Amino acid sequence: MLTEERKSEILNIVNDRRSITVQELKDMIDVSESTVRRDISALAKEGKLIKVFGGAVALDDPAAKTDVTVLMKESINRAEKLTIARYAAQLIVPGDCVYLDAGTTTEYMIGFINEKRATYITNSVSHAQNLVSKGMKTLLVGGELTDNLNVVIGADAVLHIQKYHFSKGFFGTEGVDFKMGFTTADMREALIKRVAIQSTQSGERYVLADHGKFGCTSTVSFSDFLGVIVLTDKYPGESYSKKMDIKVVQ
Repeated sequence: MLTEERKSEILNIVNDRRSITVQELKDMIDVSESTVRRDISALAKEGKLIKVFGGAVALDDPAAKTDVTVLMKESINRAEKLTIARYAAQLIVPGDCVYLDAGTTTEYMIGFINEKRATYITNSVSHAQNLVSKGMKTLLVGGELTDNLNVVIGADAVLHIQKYHFSKGFFGTEGVDFKMGFTTADMREALIKRVAIQSTQSGERYVLADHGKFGCTSTVSFSDFLGVIVLTDKYPGESYSKKMDIKVVQ
């Protein structure tokens, strides 16, 4: 298939589906992941679609306003996220005061958490519900509840989090970049992440990032690399390992 024909097919699929991941496009048109990413980038420069982390959305789709839909986030590198989540859950020990950030990979952690002699604090309503259903001692951060993200944000939430000293914290990210550090799409959520990381013991701040997050940036930075351990599924290269503490899990 010629390049222009392939790009036209991708554009038709995006406009029909409204949002789609790179992996889905790769399977549908039977080309490499790098080819799909290159074509999406080209179409975005031409102003024909909007490139988002892990995929693309149609120009007039509401998903473009929130960077990427929840469904897309859940489908991107799911197996890798589960591997990271399983390892992260095993780090929790009796007596821990654990902050569990909102996000898909941290949500996967809950399925693997078995330690009932720890206390869990989260700003995610769904995380709190899932933890309670497993019999875990759970505290939900108080504050403003968002409609679309199902998380608690705002000044009250910040004040609530600042009262704690977490022995361990697990955080999601939408990008890992040399200059920008760890980033996310929502400024309000970035503030919550920033305060929670600062309230977590240095060296016990874990950012869960599958290999697709490296080299990507989103709208707002919420942390640099100091005192943070990145849990990932694939070695990102020496250039990254010189900048940050990385643990590759299998």
